[in-house]
Amino acid sequence: MATQAEKAELFLALHQGAAPLVMPNPWDVGSAKALAAMGFEALATTSGGFAATLGRIDGSVARDEAVAHAAAVVAAVGVPVSADFENCFAHEPAGVADTIELGIAAGLAGCSVEDWDGEAIYDIGLATERVAAAAEVAHRGPVHLVLTGRAENHIHGRDDLADTIARLQRYQEAGADVLFAPGVIAPDDLRRLLAEVGRPVNVVARPGCPPVAELGALGVRRVSVGSWFAFAALGALVEAATEFRDHGTYGYLDRAGIGASTVRSIFG
Repeated sequence: MATQAEKAELFLALHQGAAPLVMPNPWDVGSAKALAAMGFEALATTSGGFAATLGRIDGSVARDEAVAHAAAVVAAVGVPVSADFENCFAHEPAGVADTIELGIAAGLAGCSVEDWDGEAIYDIGLATERVAAAAEVAHRGPVHLVLTGRAENHIHGRDDLADTIARLQRYQEAGADVLFAPGVIAPDDLRRLLAEVGRPVNVVARPGCPPVAELGALGVRRVSVGSWFAFAALGALVEAATEFRDHGTYGYLDRAGIGASTVRSIFG
């Protein structure tokens, strides 16, 4: 079993491969084990997907819950795990640093810090200070935690690509290892963004997103799925339950066989 430091080193190296790192987002220990067994080289938690397992919406999970969830995923798999820590559950840089320390203690290889406070985008100066505080903790010890700096403009109604790029440039200067602007998926926008930053860029798959191969040709180095796998699983549940309730039939059993065989082969 690789050490935490080795996993973190591997995680960073995976952003330099010939093709983008495809990094799915499990929402619980079972989905993490299944995805690792399928051969994915790294995983990342999903704040929205995890919140759904608790019967909540994204943004409603407390720091202790998120850290404990991340630790459980880390313990369940042998691949590097990065955590979606939202805004690191703090507004001030000192609180962000505390969250990063907890992430390292949980065994993570990476984590992210957003510039959205739940109601508004942070001022760029404060947002940069928050990334700098995170990077100082992430990189000062024997584990080089891979820090992703996130610019949240485009999923919160602020479609200002110039501001997004300026923010990512500042986060890069503050020490972020990877950059991420959720919602930026148009090829022309990605070309412009990629030309103006000097760190690996993550793209989250969403409706209208180009295929992984096309993203790789553009220069994207990592592709994640956010909450979409978790929501796909919930969608399958709703479809099966609707059939059972409204028709009293069992067509879902054909699809359920895939899950049943996964449980037997991976969890047994």
